[in-house]
Amino acid sequence: MTRSVLAVTLGDPVGIGPEITARTLTEVAGQDHHHGIAVGDAEALRRGVLAAGLDVDVRVVTDFGTEPAGPGTIDVYDIGVLGADVPDWGVVDGRAGRAAVEAIEVATRAAMDGKVDGIVTGPVHKEAIWSAGSKHLGHTEMLGELTGVTRQNTMFVVRNTAVEGHHLRIFFTTRHVSLRRALDQITQSTVRKAIEEATTALRVFGVDEPRLAVAAVNPHGGENGAFGDEEIEHVAPACEAARADGLTVHGPIPADSVFHQGLTGRFDAVLSHFHDQGHIAAKTYDFNGTISVTVGLPILRTSVDHGTAFDIAGTGQADHATMLSAYLAAVDYSPYVPGIRQAYGG
Repeated sequence: MTRSVLAVTLGDPVGIGPEITARTLTEVAGQDHHHGIAVGDAEALRRGVLAAGLDVDVRVVTDFGTEPAGPGTIDVYDIGVLGADVPDWGVVDGRAGRAAVEAIEVATRAAMDGKVDGIVTGPVHKEAIWSAGSKHLGHTEMLGELTGVTRQNTMFVVRNTAVEGHHLRIFFTTRHVSLRRALDQITQSTVRKAIEEATTALRVFGVDEPRLAVAAVNPHGGENGAFGDEEIEHVAPACEAARADGLTVHGPIPADSVFHQGLTGRFDAVLSHFHDQGHIAAKTYDFNGTISVTVGLPILRTSVDHGTAFDIAGTGQADHATMLSAYLAAVDYSPYVPGIRQAYGG
């Protein structure tokens, strides 16, 4: 049996990342077919173990090929940025931001070099990484630079759907921009490109004949221009062009119903057009079970879809369900790594 090796970054070491990483790795320790190794400062992980009240040993490893120790021991690849001087819980700190960035860089290099099958990322604090000198808006942009990719997208995966065995994926035409800017960026060209990218990603991740639904932008799909003309001028023509090219694309479908249809198995994925349109649907339905996969990278990367939760960091209250879901999704998707490299240039 081939064992998947996954690098799990702690995220911001003064947020909930160390705790949810410790809980996740403790839960999966001793499995024969996968081995999760934390990437970050060892002392930060030990502090996460204490916050979570776990009875496990933390072992420092220097090689991602190290054999797992089994239940009761979790491994960390110590990046040595903070040493024993870990900043206080829940405070924006440039040192913590530097440690978060370094962990991402180390894990990404390991994935690019084939030393790990994928990376699972804990939450970072944008202000902290900016304080450390990073110019990136977040994880995705940073990973793009590290892997030499100029365009990548987010695929949300809702694993707990209304149909057993069915996973709903959600893609995005625009990402981290204001709603006003997002509306300006929704054009026939951008929607058509997003449809192509979503279809490619679905095939890479094992959906042979993807059924993609494209959400509308305006209430009731615009009501033939009464509530807006984005559907008439941009979204519908993009869908028609995709269908003419042989893709199975439905839409535009009003956003207040399309996600329900996807959850009940009518579609494999939904293309949403701006950040909150897709995020609200997924997180309202299953906040703890929804995970993020970055598509377009030559490596496998899954992630939690929540933040650092500085308000509860270090209190032992953090729920690790999303981190566990992201980890298990990476295990499930690791057989697709050769196809990911082929499709996205790795």
